[in-house]
Amino acid sequence: MAKEIGIIVGSLREGSLNRLVAKTFESILPKEYEATWIEIGDLPLYNEDLDQGEIPAEWQRLRDTVQNVAGVMFFTPEYNRSVPAALKNAIDVGSRPMGENVWGGKPALVVSASSGAIGGFGANHHLRQSLVFVDMPTLQQPEAYIGNVPQHLDGDHFDQSTTQFFSTILDSYLDFLERFTN
Repeated sequence: MAKEIGIIVGSLREGSLNRLVAKTFESILPKEYEATWIEIGDLPLYNEDLDQGEIPAEWQRLRDTVQNVAGVMFFTPEYNRSVPAALKNAIDVGSRPMGENVWGGKPALVVSASSGAIGGFGANHHLRQSLVFVDMPTLQQPEAYIGNVPQHLDGDHFDQSTTQFFSTILDSYLDFLERFTN
């Protein structure tokens, strides 16, 4: 049976460069792994009051899905030197209520991509800061800042050298994941 790996994309736009990067990572996953897309765009903003009674179904779906994956790959753009609000909200929803953090112990990969030169460096590091707090061991090397994305595209596909770089990152992440899940 294939190990499930969650994919979360911080950008909600249909033409997201990060969604395209995530789809490329999914396409090069070895057959021993299966991608599980974890959608975050419909999550109501976290409000502790809503955790006291009947919780939103979208929150429960996120929590159940994360609970059932072996690890999570995050793909994020940079908004104002940080992560998009939807991504931060998903982390908050999954880490609550106190004592019921679904993220804990799940090996993570952080990839940031942008059309700019620094490839979402600020968002990458802000996301890592939150992942430390929710107890997600996160791959440190190779770092994955994908800059100047349009220059590496041929239509909707990445050029060979970029796809090879993605494979290097993915191979390192899968080795990292196996150390925690075996």
